[in-house]
Amino acid sequence: MRLPYAVDRALVYAVALLLAAWVLVPLYFIGLAAFSTPDAAYSYPKALLPVAPSAETMRFFLDSRGVVSSIVNSFAVALLTIVIALLLGAPAGYALARFAFRGRDAFAVLVLTTKMFPIAILSIPLAVTFLQLGLYDSIVGVALVHSAMALPFVILVTSGVFVAVSHELEEAAQTLGCSRWTAFLRVALPLALPGLAAAAIFTFVISWNEAFASTILTLRSRTLPALVLTALDQSPITFKFAGGFVMAAPAIAFIFLMRRYLLNLWGGR
Repeated sequence: MRLPYAVDRALVYAVALLLAAWVLVPLYFIGLAAFSTPDAAYSYPKALLPVAPSAETMRFFLDSRGVVSSIVNSFAVALLTIVIALLLGAPAGYALARFAFRGRDAFAVLVLTTKMFPIAILSIPLAVTFLQLGLYDSIVGVALVHSAMALPFVILVTSGVFVAVSHELEEAAQTLGCSRWTAFLRVALPLALPGLAAAAIFTFVISWNEAFASTILTLRSRTLPALVLTALDQSPITFKFAGGFVMAAPAIAFIFLMRRYLLNLWGGR
């Protein structure tokens, strides 16, 4: 028996609220501890509301050795990863969406199968190869690995977006003197911006949160997740709370920055 419409919508909203609480409540308590005094991190029971806000814990984290440089490295790697992944993934997604060629379905499956190989299996061969190429312990080397991890998502997302872009508009542009490449740049690409924004968000989050490859492939040019991971055992709990907040905040801020493109993708305002 089908539930009444009001009950059905109430269940949807209840599930949405539970999922939101599952994500937001831990972030709230991490932020609360990150902007409290160090003594508050060890107090019990925990306060549900800010009692004595303080930047002491965050200042301790930012003043720790290598933290600021690792944040800069993380931003540099994430932005370079977005550029590489979109430059390679958007044309590949466009080709899957627009051209019928032998092996197209096999190529789409092959793109997905690349996610079956854990990065841990490839870590030693990658480290040896990067040492030989002079890319070890460099931002470019880490960005290349992150780009390879993000490319399957970028290709599949952009191919779905380009399928929704009317090819009649590109044909009309070509009849007016545009080449296929110019029609792609001036017609298809602007219409696909919301999908590219979604792909950029996936890419940024993947790169920003990735720790294993960054730890294996760097010694001095650590990204923030790699630095936090290597320092967890020796660090006080205040370092962990502040580090968790700094790792989560940029990804959330980047999503809000790209929010208007996502709303255009979903038909919102």
